Amino acid sequence: MAITPSGLPVPERVAVVGAGMVGLATAWFLQERGVEVTVIDREGVAAGSSWGNAGWLTPGIATPLPEPAVLKYGLRAVLSPSSPVYVPPSADPGFLKFVAGFTRKSTAKAWKQAMGRLVPINSMALESFDLLEEGGVAARTHEAKSFTAAYRTAEERETLLEEIEHIRAAGQPIEFSALTGDEARAIEPALSDAIGAAIVLHGQRYVDPGGYVHALADSVAERGGKILAGATVTDIRDTGRGVSVATAEGSVEQFDAAVAATGAWLGRLAREFGVKRVVQAGRGYSFSVAIEHVPNGPVYFPAARVACTPLGDRLRVAGMMEFRKPEAPLDERRISAIVEAARPLLAGADLDERQDEWVGSRPCTTDGLPLIGMTRSPRVFVAGGHGMWGITLGPATGRLLAEQMVTGTVPEALRPFSPLR
Repeated sequence: MAITPSGLPVPERVAVVGAGMVGLATAWFLQERGVEVTVIDREGVAAGSSWGNAGWLTPGIATPLPEPAVLKYGLRAVLSPSSPVYVPPSADPGFLKFVAGFTRKSTAKAWKQAMGRLVPINSMALESFDLLEEGGVAARTHEAKSFTAAYRTAEERETLLEEIEHIRAAGQPIEFSALTGDEARAIEPALSDAIGAAIVLHGQRYVDPGGYVHALADSVAERGGKILAGATVTDIRDTGRGVSVATAEGSVEQFDAAVAATGAWLGRLAREFGVKRVVQAGRGYSFSVAIEHVPNGPVYFPAARVACTPLGDRLRVAGMMEFRKPEAPLDERRISAIVEAARPLLAGADLDERQDEWVGSRPCTTDGLPLIGMTRSPRVFVAGGHGMWGITLGPATGRLLAEQMVTGTVPEALRPFSPLR
């Protein structure tokens, strides 16, 4: 087996646990470097948060989730099931630890520091999707001819304008146009008369996330990778010569290395390898509706925290951040809250004839930064904790992690995301 400059063996066979965007992108980029991969998932491809999310590829606004605005909701607001950010009462020690850490990081100083750490990986996001397309992934990203953030008033819009200035100050380029409500409706007739101001972001993209991740899985399989669905990994063990991966279904297989990319369940496999950061499920909801005028690109209502994406002839409507166990059932009150928030803002949308109602668990960390890299074991790696940006940053994550695993050198863009921090 070849040895890297750091003295670690170059893995030839790798197990990737998790068949979402992050896991499959890691598998694909490992294949680019000649590694044989097996992807294992307890359900199947895109069965978790990769399926029903908004599908935005928006590195321009991929920002840390803990932010001062979260604290403005106040305790009474976040305890309400209709709040855009819902924190149900809980006595679970892990959950309480997450909430305390998240609150500590929801300051302007912490946000600016975290934002600066995201800029390098954000800058690689769209280029990494291009590499997948050039490499044969049979799915396309869509240019957001208009990516519209819409508000009732110009005063409401000031919050995003200030955030854009902070994003730029952190070193991340982002271009935009500020429009009146009428100017925005001329571009997007799906906006109601209640919209009085808007911002159009330039240079962003979007995908149908479920379709894209399935195409990525097909590419991994076509290139010789194995994808095992319906296999629940219960244990990863460093044997001293490699790793053994055991499943609840009774199989045990040997590999040179393993990657845990299990989203909101990341801690269950990674904790014994020194990953102490709490990964909490930040659950998002979505559904699709028919709409008279399908938008030219994503439409965002920041004040209501409702995200809309055109998917074929329908509109996916998504929203909410619900801190709850990932296994909890869909809460119809959350769907209703999105409907009532969107109703006065969208024109021509049939919000009462919904399809594809869904809830998925975004993996959130207290500092808003992902966990990517080597654990205490040189043969066990993790990739997760991206919060709302797993689709946007999944390919860049896989590209950088594959580089680290094969060269033995940590890419500079990954250094802030050490799982052992």
